[in-house]
Amino acid sequence: EQGLTFLGLVGLIDPPRDDVYDAVAQCQSAGIIPVMITGDHPLTASNIARRIGILQHAKDLVISGPELASLDQESLLARIEDIKVYARVSPEQKLRIVKTLQQKGHFVAMTGDGVNDAPSLKRANIGIAMGITGTDVTRESADMILLDDHFSTIVKAVNEGRRIYDNILKFIKYLMTTNAGELWTLIAGPVLGLPIALLPIHILWINLVSDGLPAISLSYEKAEKDIMKRPPRNPRESVFANGRGLHMIWVGLLMAAIALTVQAWAIGQGLHWQTIVFNVLCLSQMGHVLAIRSDKESLFSQGLFSNKLLIIAVLIAMILQFVVTYVPALQSIFKTQALSWKEFLLVGALSSLVFIAVEIEKWLRRKKSS
Repeated sequence: EQGLTFLGLVGLIDPPRDDVYDAVAQCQSAGIIPVMITGDHPLTASNIARRIGILQHAKDLVISGPELASLDQESLLARIEDIKVYARVSPEQKLRIVKTLQQKGHFVAMTGDGVNDAPSLKRANIGIAMGITGTDVTRESADMILLDDHFSTIVKAVNEGRRIYDNILKFIKYLMTTNAGELWTLIAGPVLGLPIALLPIHILWINLVSDGLPAISLSYEKAEKDIMKRPPRNPRESVFANGRGLHMIWVGLLMAAIALTVQAWAIGQGLHWQTIVFNVLCLSQMGHVLAIRSDKESLFSQGLFSNKLLIIAVLIAMILQFVVTYVPALQSIFKTQALSWKEFLLVGALSSLVFIAVEIEKWLRRKKSS
């Protein structure tokens, strides 16, 4: 070509979004392995992957579509966990990647926006479609749609999902433990030669007020500090795993032991034993719900008022318990008797034992993990 005048050189770049760097780092600290699948040239893909932190180690591999096609299934299975970037792959190969990762036992989340991504999104454990650039077919095939098309939104969703699941586990732990305490008290009392500790109206009151309000308030608990530093849980993990089942048993037995011990002692002393047992069980549950706000962190390091709704629920339950114990009009309904100040102090001291015991359990867990 002749007669041309050089005016300048233009370079084009599609840089990663600013929030993706932190999002990838959070994924890795949470045990989530980000893998890039792109239509870009392998050199472009590997450069971007290094910049955002997907490629970090010498063993991390970049593979192109033709190279992937040349691998048999056994070879791919052996290398799939080291491959962090796939460049210029076909829709069939995307589906193969998802299937192979699942074959290795991984829980796979797949993002996509085009029609050709629909099969792999459908096959993935969680298919994530782009809400802005994604096609209708892709959105219909997905389990989740990103309204802003930001990768960092997925990480925020993981954080929120872990928080919600944590709170569900706390809800179950609280209700199972408190109900176990009531059950052991009702069963073991007659076996030990003691009269039945609670009347039906007492059980109904405990289940509606002492159990209900604080348990619901646990759903508003904030995410724990290390929530994005934990490895992913096994999808088949039981709600009783990681010591939760054992906790339900021993704390329930502790509640029952305290209630039955004070019942036997109060009968011998001629005190208002049934009202004492009723209050001890109710207030022990308030101490328990405050202690299980975190599996490891102490209530005092968490901040007593970091979940204001829970504190309000506990205060309401305690005030209502005080009312049914001391208001004459309600005493005939709930079969309670006004406690003396010595009995009241006894109830408070015994009720705090469950809180102290669970805080000691958390301290031992922290010491073990450190």
